[in-house]
Amino acid sequence: MEPSSSLVTVSVTKITTFTISLLFLISCSTFTSTEAYDALDPNGNITIKWDVIQWTADGYVAVVTMYNFQQYRHIQSPGWTLGWTWAKKEVIWSMMGAQTTEQGDCSKFKGNVPHCCKKNPTVVDLLPGTPYNQQIANCCKGGVISSWAQDPAGAVSSFQVSVGAAGTTNKTVRVPKNITLKAPGPGYTCGPAKIVRPTAFMSADKRRVTQALMTWNITCTYSQFLAQKTPTCCVSLSSFYNDTIVSCPTCACGCQNGTAGTGSGACVHPDTPHLASVISPPGKSDNTPLVQCTSHMCPIRVHWHVKLNYKEYWRVKVTVTNFNYRMNYSLWNMVVQHPNFDNLTKIFSFQYKSLTPYEGLNDTAMLWGVKFYNDFLSQAGPLGNVQSELLFRKDESTFTFDKGWAFPRRIYFNGDNCVMPPPDAYPWLPNDSSRPVISLLLPVMTLFLSMAFLFAHV
Repeated sequence: MEPSSSLVTVSVTKITTFTISLLFLISCSTFTSTEAYDALDPNGNITIKWDVIQWTADGYVAVVTMYNFQQYRHIQSPGWTLGWTWAKKEVIWSMMGAQTTEQGDCSKFKGNVPHCCKKNPTVVDLLPGTPYNQQIANCCKGGVISSWAQDPAGAVSSFQVSVGAAGTTNKTVRVPKNITLKAPGPGYTCGPAKIVRPTAFMSADKRRVTQALMTWNITCTYSQFLAQKTPTCCVSLSSFYNDTIVSCPTCACGCQNGTAGTGSGACVHPDTPHLASVISPPGKSDNTPLVQCTSHMCPIRVHWHVKLNYKEYWRVKVTVTNFNYRMNYSLWNMVVQHPNFDNLTKIFSFQYKSLTPYEGLNDTAMLWGVKFYNDFLSQAGPLGNVQSELLFRKDESTFTFDKGWAFPRRIYFNGDNCVMPPPDAYPWLPNDSSRPVISLLLPVMTLFLSMAFLFAHV
């Protein structure tokens, strides 16, 4: 039967800064997956922490907290999904701040029926607006978690679970196995649960420290290859000194089959009659990506335009366009690599943070929208774009417009690497050295040979 003690709600926000820092260092030390290694965020991962805070008659009450230690990769709507396999015959009596997607077969229980009896439960976050008596700290955000660089306070998600038919001491409790994390789709690989030093909690008046009865951590790392087989964004280029607009590479994210619907290559033209009914079929909700028909077929295009040249500065305009009719990107971000970011002077209408994973190298910037202004990238259409301008100070030792130097080396959108045009297609700087050299003697020689040919046949 259900334990008589009520669920104990703990304030996860009272965890000391020292504890979070220690947890971050521990999670970094367990990062071993070479397939998911990210050179721009070498220590990035999601750490899932289970804190047993109370023993019950047949099990325990635990607070499960997910920390997103990734600098620029966040979890967007429809949010995270967490799963595992119980080591014994555990059941979930009740939950706060989250719920399982299925109850399973609880027919053997009489009277009080558990929340979930499945051997391998799947848990999702509750939605905003959940009644307060079903919430705990850092819950109920629809599974959305910010990246660590954008919003550290929003990079945490928690729920509370009461487990029955389990051990009631540190020696009899068995940690769950086969942990899976979808955010919201595939891409994350989770390691085994490891028992660590119990988490410390600070009281509200900061005069007393308590600790969990038992704690274990799970570290999950991301791989773009596991998340999707094809790219999700591309880059186009232009400049004030050349009329050429370099488009995204053809078929960068796939090739269109010319028909609207599902499957590879499905797309829709913006002038399609009854466009709204094609995007959202009547009577059902469809989250399958549906992009606008383009030569590149990418849901996202980032355009980098070298706009102006001043005596001591130069200016760039960046535009992000959404071609997906079924996706709004909330809390979007972009990472750009360019050697002149060490002299960025001003950025307009975007937030900025320098990413320096390696000492002495400051060529990588993270950009994202201003809250309540342009942090929400709407679906494809007239409002489906955001833009900003960047002002750089010139460094005489490195600055040049020649050989494509003014264009980015690499761009990521929401953590995924975007397809760049080939370097030989970049807009070139018009000058004598870069143009094909045509001799002035060529027309004279042509005329001379033509006249000689005519005289020879007279």
